[in-house]
Amino acid sequence: MNLNSACPDRLQLLPGIGPVTARAIADYRGKHGPFKNLSDLQKVPGIGPGKVNAIRNYVTLSDED
Repeated sequence: MNLNSACPDRLQLLPGIGPVTARAIADYRGKHGPFKNLSDLQKVPGIGPGKVNAIRNYVTLSDED
């Protein structure tokens, strides 16, 4: 799943990502632009290294979905 284009409903399919976190990811992306690398995801409130590691194998950061 492309982290830079997935809607909050799709983001909720990721392990450990609920509706509040999914909305926070989409809001952060809307304010700051696309994520350049996966560690940037830790700038989103409520996301730490453990959550990043949990979704690492399920996401991409490409310009295409």
